[in-house]
Amino acid sequence: MDTFTTPRLKAARLRREDLADLVELHLDSEVSRFLGGVRTRAATAEYLETNLSHWRDHGFGLWTLRANDGTFLGRAGLRHVDVEGASELEVAYTFVRSAWGQGLATEITHALVGIWETSCSEPNLVGIVMKGNHPSERVLLKAGFRYERDTLFHGEDCGVFRRVR
Repeated sequence: MDTFTTPRLKAARLRREDLADLVELHLDSEVSRFLGGVRTRAATAEYLETNLSHWRDHGFGLWTLRANDGTFLGRAGLRHVDVEGASELEVAYTFVRSAWGQGLATEITHALVGIWETSCSEPNLVGIVMKGNHPSERVLLKAGFRYERDTLFHGEDCGVFRRVR
């Protein structure tokens, strides 16, 4: 599924042309503080290539998110990640600061759960949240995830939230 919409968002499959928007997103220290820190243009370009490879390998991945008027708002998706040596399917989202507090993370998470339920065979879906990111914890709980455990993920203390079919 290359595109989909929610009531307030247009999602499109990640493309190389999205690099400038992703760089701007990842250079915002407030946005990036729960993503492991600010990413340089080079690190974001590498991140983009990794996520484009995920699309080629799995047929899904990250989508860019835009308002109905075309304004870039963030990125979100489903992707395979390694958690403590186990392959997991993760729901992920990040929004520009101006989009915070409007319920958009909850809206996209519900849409991604729907895609997982109808298009993915994995029996579980996880959300990985850096400690202290209480708004993201609330988003996952509203979307039917349950806190499972703490873990170290990419060198950061995180909570693992899980939703089971």
